[in-house]
Amino acid sequence: MEPGGVWQRLHELLLAELQAAGKLDWSRAVIDSPHVRAARRGPEVARARSTAPARARSTTS
Repeated sequence: MEPGGVWQRLHELLLAELQAAGKLDWSRAVIDSPHVRAARRGPEVARARSTAPARARSTTS
């Protein structure tokens, strides 16, 4: 079994035990994006406008 497989199996066993004991509250579950692959790319997001002050004009040219 590959190293990641051990943790995956342990996680599944723990969830099964908690579910059987009625100790899981799925209404408070969170999906972490690195663990769930997106079906398609999300919507395009406009680039945020900079809040940095503008550079001063040169006084030597």
